Amino acid sequence: MIIITGPTASGKTGKAVALARAIGGEIISADSRQLYRGMDLGTGKDLDEYGEVPYHMIDICEAGYKYNLYEYLRDFQTCYDDIVGRGKPVILCGGTGLYVESVVKGIQLPPVPENCELREELSSKSLDELTEILKRYKTLRNNSDIDTCKRAIRAIEIAMYYHDNPHLKAQTEPHPLTDAVVIGIDIDRDTRRRRITERLKTRLDAGMVDEVRRLIEGGVKPEDLIYYGLEYKYLTLYVIGKLNYDEMFTQLETAIHQFAKRQMTWFRGMERRGTHIHWLPYDMPNEEFIFNAQCIMHNAQ
Repeated sequence: MIIITGPTASGKTGKAVALARAIGGEIISADSRQLYRGMDLGTGKDLDEYGEVPYHMIDICEAGYKYNLYEYLRDFQTCYDDIVGRGKPVILCGGTGLYVESVVKGIQLPPVPENCELREELSSKSLDELTEILKRYKTLRNNSDIDTCKRAIRAIEIAMYYHDNPHLKAQTEPHPLTDAVVIGIDIDRDTRRRRITERLKTRLDAGMVDEVRRLIEGGVKPEDLIYYGLEYKYLTLYVIGKLNYDEMFTQLETAIHQFAKRQMTWFRGMERRGTHIHWLPYDMPNEEFIFNAQCIMHNAQ
C-alpha cells in the first residue's frame, strides 16, 4: 500500500490519481469530511478529477452523521481487503492525520457496547469535568474526543471498557504495517497560504454557500454542520445570520490556514513517533512524481 498525504491545498488528489492510473491502483480516501453525501464543495471532493480511477470511502454516509475512528478503520479494512483481493494496488490518499497514522500503525479498535448506567451517571457533568475524567484513562493527542459532551462521554465509555477488559488491550496496541510506504506532498508555507485563499474564492464562486443552504433545507441541523468545522461552520453561521459575508470569509480563511498548520504539526509528530514520510515537492510534474513514487516503493520492498 502507498499512502499520499499532506496539508490541505497541496494537490494530494491529483498526484494520487496520476499514480493510480500509472499502476492500475484504486484510491481509498483518508479525509474525515469527504465521507458525507452532499458535502462536496466544502470538502473539496473534486470527483471529476478521478476520471476512470475507482475511489472508495467517499459519500458513504449522510450529512449530519458523526462518523468515528472505529467506523473508519472497520470500513477501510473492508475496502482494502476487496481491492487487494482483486489484485489491485491500494493508494490511501488524504490529509486527516488521525486516520492516516492509525492505518499505518495498524491500530485495531474492538467494538465497545453502550453502558447506559455510565451514560446516566455522566449526563449532568460539564465538558470540562468530562475532559478531566477522560484524562485519567488516556493521553489526549487532539480535541476530537472532547469537542462535545456526547463525544466525551462516549470516549470515557470506551476508555473504561478497555480498562475493565485488559485482555482487549493487546488489540488496541499499534502493529505497524510493514508493506506501507508514506509519501508526503511538500509545499512551502507562502504557496500553501496563497493556494488556500485562491481555492476558497473559487469554491465560493462555484456555489459553496448554496450547498450549505441545500443541506439545511434538506433537514441537516445547523449545529450538526457547525460540528464539522471549517467551511461548514463559518458558512452555516453566515447562512443563519450570525456572521456577515466579510466576517465569514475572513474568519474562514484564517481557520483554514490554522488547520493546515495543525496538519503539518501532526505529520511532524508522526515522524517523531516512527513513521518515515518521503516528502516530494507539490509542483513536481506528475511523470516525475510517478517515477519517484515507484522508486520509493521498489526500495521499500
